[in-house]
Parts: sequence; structure tokens; C-alpha cells
Amino acid sequence: QVQLVESGGGLVQAGDSLRHSCAASGRTCSSYAMGWFRQAPGKEREFVAGISRRGGIIYYADSVKGRFTISRDNAKNTVFLQMNSLKPEDTAVYYCAADYTNTASSRYPEYDYWGQGTQVTVSS
Repeated sequence: QVQLVESGGGLVQAGDSLRHSCAASGRTCSSYAMGWFRQAPGKEREFVAGISRRGGIIYYADSVKGRFTISRDNAKNTVFLQMNSLKPEDTAVYYCAADYTNTASSRYPEYDYWGQGTQVTVSS
């Protein structure tokens, strides 16, 4: 069992940066591939970024590539999502998720545990 607690959302202007954190408790974070997803009102949950257990394999959605960076610190059981050059279309609730496997999937049904979600609003 893993509990995921997120922090770092907020209201920002276009071009600003935010850093999300996802702290895991319970089973050690290093046993899980981790992913970040987001869901905007009226839209399906979409993959943002994923990172393998040890951090060696990373994937990004095309919409965030070059602007967002996912990383992890297994010693601190924490995963991060650094978001730069934010755009209004990045507005959504952001979720971290854990998948008991090595490589992160872009498909949200494959994830076993989810954080509570944090709101990010980017104004133009």
C-alpha cells in the first residue's frame, strides 16, 4: 500500500513556473514507476510525464516536452514535476500516480495508487 500526497499547485501567469512534489509513504517509492497526469474540466485524464523506478527512463507528453521535467529522489520517497513556461492550456488538476512496475506507462488505468490532485491555473 502506498499513500501519495501532492503539493505545489497554484495560480500563476503564463510564462511562470511551478514545482509539484509528490511524497510517498507506506511501501518504498523505489518499488514503483511514477507518473504525472492531469485532467482539465470536461476532458479525459491525460498523461504528462513518467519516470522509471531508478529514474533512468523518462517519457513526456508532446505537449509538455521541453517545458516540464520529471525527477525523483528515492531516498526521500518523493517525485517532482518542474513546470516551466506555463501556458493557459496547462490549466488542470494534476495527479501523481504509482505503478508497481519498472517503466512508467502513459495509460492511467495501469496505475495502482493516486494522489489527491492539486489544481494548477495559468492565466493569460
